[in-house]
Amino acid sequence: MSQDTLVKRQFGHRARLLLSPAQVLRTDGQAHAARTMWNLLHAWWRMMPKEMRTLANADAAIRQAREDIDFLAVLPAQAAQAVLKTYFQAWKNCWDGRADAPNFKGRFRTVMSVDIPQGRDLNITRVHRRWGMANIPKAGRVRFRWTKDLPVGKRAGAENRITGARLVKDALGWHIAFRVQTLEAKPAPHQGPDVGIDVGVTVPLALSDGTTHEHGEWLTGREKAKLLRLEQRAAQRKRHRKPGERTSRRLHRTYDQIAGLRAKAKRRALDWQHQTTTAIARTYGTVVVEALTITNMVKSARGTTEEPGKNVAQKTGLNRSIHGEAWGRTVSMLAYKTAQYGGTLVKVPAPGTSRRCSVCGLTTPGSRESQAVFVCKNPDCGWSGNADHNAARNVLHLYRMGLALIPAAGRAVVRRAKRVKPATAR
Repeated sequence: MSQDTLVKRQFGHRARLLLSPAQVLRTDGQAHAARTMWNLLHAWWRMMPKEMRTLANADAAIRQAREDIDFLAVLPAQAAQAVLKTYFQAWKNCWDGRADAPNFKGRFRTVMSVDIPQGRDLNITRVHRRWGMANIPKAGRVRFRWTKDLPVGKRAGAENRITGARLVKDALGWHIAFRVQTLEAKPAPHQGPDVGIDVGVTVPLALSDGTTHEHGEWLTGREKAKLLRLEQRAAQRKRHRKPGERTSRRLHRTYDQIAGLRAKAKRRALDWQHQTTTAIARTYGTVVVEALTITNMVKSARGTTEEPGKNVAQKTGLNRSIHGEAWGRTVSMLAYKTAQYGGTLVKVPAPGTSRRCSVCGLTTPGSRESQAVFVCKNPDCGWSGNADHNAARNVLHLYRMGLALIPAAGRAVVRRAKRVKPATAR
């Protein structure tokens, strides 16, 4: 196979870690040290003159900090270098307009993580059908859940290997995310049909060919009852806490239980999204979606004291449902999965797709009778059908009419963060 037909692909694979209590304490210490290292770097950056903000000077500063501050020594040297590179990359992303400026990381609102830059340090082996083992620097040999074949041992090579990993902690415990680099055959152009997709709350994904992808509740009835009971208990204990009094261990444990149930619901939602987007990417050659501005759709309707909003409770529930469906994450998954299978993802303008009749092409007031029923009020048409499928067909029609939104320079255009000078002015 020639080099022209091969393409280098990088992807991540996340697995659950099985740590002992002592290993959990060591890994927690490394994560806190990494966060402290980031905050020290940010303080150093703000203190130093512009001409002194170089990678070499920052590297010397963190080396000196590791010698002066004892608890920073629990962080491996390569993990500290990874914090430095990530911090400088965050500033580059800010200058290019892709992200906001870096800031200090709080203890309770920051995801605990530790980077392992070198894949050879992991020394991964498979010990069981369901479990593998890897080396975690300064934590020892740990087990992880083996749910996907990894390029280790004889299967590993120069173009098919694990380049590193990152330890991430959430409400369900510590996980390891492997960075895998592989050389694969370049996918041929997908010969599947075109499809338009309309996203919603009642029907998550409605396709233009008449199919739908739906899901049930992310939590069972018993789990939802337990979550409600825990939230009521937390509210009661918080209400009886005196001003300035520290949070009790019981309340902290209640918060952890609430976070665990919510993380379980998010994990099930992610699993559904992955399976659904993979099925769509395998079936269709061109996937057309609406270019939705979700941040504007979920704005609060509370209003001000002088001009209070209307139907605030209903709008709050709608916003919560939109956040729960995570439309943006679904589109992101479709973007890289369609490219992986040789297809394309196209975005079209969103206004009017739910009010236009897909048969006659006219927008007549009152045609959308309910959430699920669309009856065209045009006297010459009178077509009726499912409103979501009608919107999906309109989405596909906009693409075939040549109204696709083409991003500049092959990527999405992102508005520059406020109070950030362009590169030419620095």
